[in-house]
Amino acid sequence: KKKEASDMFQGKDKAVTFSYDDGVTQDRRLIELFGRYGLKATFNLNSGLFSGGDRVPEQDIAALYAGHEIAVHTLTHPDLLKLDDEAVFHEVEDDRLRLSELAGYEVIGMAYPYGTSDSRVVDILRRTGVRYSRTVACTHRFTLQKEGLLQLNPTVFHLEWEQLFALGEQFVAMQPDTPQLFYIWGHSIELDRHDAWGKFENFCRLIAGHDDIFYGTNREVLGL
Repeated sequence: KKKEASDMFQGKDKAVTFSYDDGVTQDRRLIELFGRYGLKATFNLNSGLFSGGDRVPEQDIAALYAGHEIAVHTLTHPDLLKLDDEAVFHEVEDDRLRLSELAGYEVIGMAYPYGTSDSRVVDILRRTGVRYSRTVACTHRFTLQKEGLLQLNPTVFHLEWEQLFALGEQFVAMQPDTPQLFYIWGHSIELDRHDAWGKFENFCRLIAGHDDIFYGTNREVLGL
């Protein structure tokens, strides 16, 4: 069991990761916050929408997200269930290749736009270079998902405040025998809309700085 944990989380039994979608300008503030607390995240970007006024511009992508992970969110953020097979492949793989070029490494992660996927979409993803893709189906559990990573379920949405803090306290206190993963997702713009930066920083303070927790990107905690 300890060998298993060591392989996953650099010798630790617990890991925390975050996943944020859309590449909006509020990511700058979020990354500063994560930097203060030593937290790591994956940022899922739409490379066909960089010219939008609320999006991080293309020329800033590599520098802003350095130290975190860049992942696919499709070129233009469509509902993949409404596209034909060729269009799904194009939206995913073209975004992945463009982001890989910008990032300077091969991008292998993804989050589904609107959280929508089905077996057809998953089969198409298997033809791309994507190796994991996050849903929005929160489990409220820490069980490490080892199979079916093209439908990877997070633990909790970041604005589910009661669950977020309760799970955080539980996670910090637990001493597991097998690897446990606390996986939080959201959109940084929501912290503006709900005037929630202070509350979210309180959560970061709660979950950060524990010697028995590995803090990594989605790719790092999945060992990919």
